[in-house]
Amino acid sequence: MNKVKISNTDLEIAPLNFGGNVFGWTLNEDQSFGILDAFIDKGYNFIDTADTYAWWVNGTGGQSETIIGNWIKARNNRDKIVLATKVGSETKEHGYDISKAHILKSVDESLRRLQTDHIDLYYTHFDDNKTPVEETLSAYDEIIKAGKVRYIAASNLSPERLIASFEAAEKNNLPRYVALQPHYNLVEREKYEQQYASLAQQYNLSVFPYWSLAAGFLTGKYRSEADFNKSARGAGAAKYLNEKGLAVLGALDQVAAAHNSTPATVALAWLLAQPHIDAPIVSATSNHQLEALFAAPELTLSNEDLEALDKASK
Repeated sequence: MNKVKISNTDLEIAPLNFGGNVFGWTLNEDQSFGILDAFIDKGYNFIDTADTYAWWVNGTGGQSETIIGNWIKARNNRDKIVLATKVGSETKEHGYDISKAHILKSVDESLRRLQTDHIDLYYTHFDDNKTPVEETLSAYDEIIKAGKVRYIAASNLSPERLIASFEAAEKNNLPRYVALQPHYNLVEREKYEQQYASLAQQYNLSVFPYWSLAAGFLTGKYRSEADFNKSARGAGAAKYLNEKGLAVLGALDQVAAAHNSTPATVALAWLLAQPHIDAPIVSATSNHQLEALFAAPELTLSNEDLEALDKASK
C-alpha cells in the first residue's frame, strides 16, 4: 500500500480515510470491529471520528470514539493507525463551541474514550463564529505541548476564519492547521473549488473530503424516490435526485462500465485525481461495500474519463 505524508507532518497515511460516524449509529460494536479489522487488514491505517458522533442517536455523542477505543485496546494496534477526531460540534446539550475551556475539557474526554494518550490529528469540527481564533489556537498550543495532540486540522470553517487562523498562527507563533476536511464530491463541487482549493494550495494543506460519496448517492443505489428507504442514510441523498445528479450517475455508469468497475469506485478515483486530495473519507457497513472503496486507489482514470465526469458534474 503506497502511503503519503500529511502535509507538514510525519504522519504517513494510506489513500482512504475511514469515517467513524457509522459506529454506534448504523453499526453496533461487534459490526464496527469487523469493518475496522477489514480496513486495517487491507493495509489502510487512517481512521476519522469526532467527539460528538453519533449525537443524533443519543443526544450527546461519544459512541464512535468509545467503540474505536475498545477496538484499539482489543487489538493492541495504536501504533499502527493514524487517529483523527474533532472538537466543536453541537449536541442536544450545547451549541457549537471552540472556546479554550471547551477544547481543554473535550480533548481529555476524547482521550479517555479512545483509550489512548495522544490524538494524531485534531480538528476544529465546526466554528462557533465568536471565539477569537487566537483563543482556539492557544488551546491547541497547550494540548500539543502537553503531548495530547500531535497536529491540528480544520473542517467547517469559513474561508475568512481559516485565513485569520493562519495569520494569527504566524503572528503569535501558534500551531498551524495542516489539513482541511471539506464537503466535496462530484455533486458538491462549487463551494470547495471556488472558495477553498486556492487556500489548500496557498497553505499547503492535505485535503480529506467528507461525504465523498454524497451520502451514498454516488454509489448509484438511489435512482428513484422509492430507493431512499434502502438505508438509514437515504434521506441525505434525496436532494441529489435531479437532472444534474442523474447526469452524474450516467457518467459514472459509463466510466465504470469501461473499467469493469462500480460508480462508487469511480467517484472516489475522481476525487483522488484532484489536486491536494490525499484520502477521501469513506464509510461502509459491509465487506461488500468496502471492496468497492478499496478498488478506488487502484483505478487510474483516463483524461477522457475525467472530462466526462467533469462535464456531467458542472
